[in-house]
Amino acid sequence: MSEKSASNNLSMEVSMKAAQGGSKCFDDDGRLKRTGTVWTASAHIITAVIGSGVLSLAWATAQLGWIAGPTVLFMFSFVTYYTSCLLAACYRSGDSVTGKRNYTYMEAVQANLGGFQVKICGAIQYMNLFGVAVGYTIAASISMTAVKRSNCFHDSDAKDPCEISSTPYMIAFGAMEILFSQIPDFDQISWLSIVAAIMSFTYSSIGLALGISKVAETGKFRGSLTGISIGTVTQTQKIWRSFQALGAIAFAYSYSLILIEIQNTLKSPPSESKTMKRATLLSVVVTTVFYMLCGCFGYAAFGDLAPGNLLTGFGFYNPFWLLDIANIAIVVHLVGAYQVYCQPLFAFVEKHATRIFPNSDFINKEFDIPLPGGFKPYKLNLFRLVWRTLFVILTTIISMLMPFFNDVVGILGAFGFWPLTVYFPVEMYIVQKKIPKWSTRWISLQILSVACLIISICAAAGSFAGVVTDLKVYRPFQTTY
Repeated sequence: MSEKSASNNLSMEVSMKAAQGGSKCFDDDGRLKRTGTVWTASAHIITAVIGSGVLSLAWATAQLGWIAGPTVLFMFSFVTYYTSCLLAACYRSGDSVTGKRNYTYMEAVQANLGGFQVKICGAIQYMNLFGVAVGYTIAASISMTAVKRSNCFHDSDAKDPCEISSTPYMIAFGAMEILFSQIPDFDQISWLSIVAAIMSFTYSSIGLALGISKVAETGKFRGSLTGISIGTVTQTQKIWRSFQALGAIAFAYSYSLILIEIQNTLKSPPSESKTMKRATLLSVVVTTVFYMLCGCFGYAAFGDLAPGNLLTGFGFYNPFWLLDIANIAIVVHLVGAYQVYCQPLFAFVEKHATRIFPNSDFINKEFDIPLPGGFKPYKLNLFRLVWRTLFVILTTIISMLMPFFNDVVGILGAFGFWPLTVYFPVEMYIVQKKIPKWSTRWISLQILSVACLIISICAAAGSFAGVVTDLKVYRPFQTTY
């Protein structure tokens, strides 16, 4: 038998095995066997979801009150769970067991909806990633100033107002991100993600513990059934703040962007969609319980005075060393989280630049830079160095121009929630399952989508109103905390 015939027979054998569900070492798409389980998928989701958004939940609950606050939290958790299950069903095109895999959110949109909707999805996705970079820069600088302020309060026995400018800290955070952004790709930052995940649980747990201890100390639950009272704020402010609170809660639950990527790590059988639905249920339940505790105990501790950021709004002054640990943990987490969210955007721009200018040395050539200690040489690419540095500088400047944590979180939550968490999963599921137009199921899904669109519009309006209010008393590059 000739080498060519042998090769053909071997490829046919591999194809037949793939068609039958893969070999012992490879999955049906020819890739190495995936090993992910319900537990690993749940861990990824919880790590992605429990981030800086948790810090604004006490403030959000204070705007809505004891009835609407927990109700809205529960409502967002249910919608997130339900639409995540719809999205999980779109991992494979056609049959849920043997259909073609979609490795990313964009691929799922391309396979099910195609055309112009893919471009809209891409634009929203990458604008959201850019916005997250701005939000994280603001949050990190606020935590840096909080460490300085807590020590200042401690040293002066709270007699000094300790007003500190956030601008130098934003510049310092930007400088760190310029350095970390030179890590070439996503595969090489897993260690940074692990550290970031540990930090997110650290500061979230400290915030919860301080809230519980404050309630135990005073012996009473503060707050009211309807939230912050008229008089503390005007009627108009009450409405806008309630809308803004919706955006803050939506931001805290946002993880749809990475759901397909997490699902792509799961082993089968059982089918990936079954495993992902179980993982989604487990992680949303854990997250919701944690959010309820953080939001409710934060509100119970401070009532109408609940700060916009639980660990930096100085509802807590002592123990100052514990606050310092929490805020340092926030900064470390955000250094890693910034990269996790920005690396896909970096990769997208660099891939397209290579495609448009395939012969450009500036874009494509890499130079080996020797590293001490026996490490492999660092591969320096001039385009990556220049463009990523400019990107970080731009996000830092925008952060200095608009350093309003709650407003930015609300805008990001409102902007990303409806299209990425609701609209695209609903529309893809309708196509995937061939649900007839005007059937009961189709009408129910459309009602859900429209209701979430209205909530997103209200949240966006409230957050933009908050920015307008803040800008009236704000001077660029001179914000103090």
